[in-house]
Amino acid sequence: MTDKVPIINLENETIAEVDLPKIFNTPLKNEVIKRAVISQQSRNFQPQGRDPMAGKRTTAISRGTGHGQARLPRLKQSSKAAFAVQAVGGHSAFPPLAEKNIIKKINKKEKRLAIRSGISASGKKEIVQLRGHKFDEKVNLPLVIDDAIEDIHKTKEVKDLLNLLGLWLDVQRSDRKKIRAGKGKMRGRIKKIGKGPLFVISNDNGISKAARNLPGVEVINLRNLNAEVLAPGAHPGRLVLWSKTAFLNLDKIWEEL
Repeated sequence: MTDKVPIINLENETIAEVDLPKIFNTPLKNEVIKRAVISQQSRNFQPQGRDPMAGKRTTAISRGTGHGQARLPRLKQSSKAAFAVQAVGGHSAFPPLAEKNIIKKINKKEKRLAIRSGISASGKKEIVQLRGHKFDEKVNLPLVIDDAIEDIHKTKEVKDLLNLLGLWLDVQRSDRKKIRAGKGKMRGRIKKIGKGPLFVISNDNGISKAARNLPGVEVINLRNLNAEVLAPGAHPGRLVLWSKTAFLNLDKIWEEL
């Protein structure tokens, strides 16, 4: 990673060079990134609880001692136990409560540090490859493209650009066919979704609709960057393509507090 970063056009030709933003000198903070990702994911958790009266709708009472049987609450005209935790159909001892606070909080400065660290990791080729992304060895990171990329309206144009840049291998890697194991199949998560290239732009003039049908490809505005999109699964090193304006505004928007 050099101090000068080339800007390429849609024909993969170098048209200019710019200075590398200072944010790419941020050290990698895996533990902070993980905290930020978990904090963001916790906002999508679905609260769950139990009916407070579950297992308690019964007339069972304890008969006390002297009957040659345990002092469990039992139904009248029967020796069947009920209500008690260890009884069949009894209530749970400490069931989940719907009012439990399941959102994991994180300090604002920590969250911003995680984002800066994720941005920095995306500019280091060895970290991006270690995460599993596949691309041509000739590709240099960070990858900055002219603002004309924001005006792309057709999926075929995005595919042709990724082919020209040597990044189409990563889209193919993200197109997973394997069915998920376990009950997640019944809960709308039948397939695992791979994470491929991420386009970071400053203005969406059509690129998001053009790229949305490509597996693993995502488009996000520079101001909406977060730790989870930069480090899916808390693993830093996302393969990122920057538009020229977004790249030049990195230090301005994500500077330290």
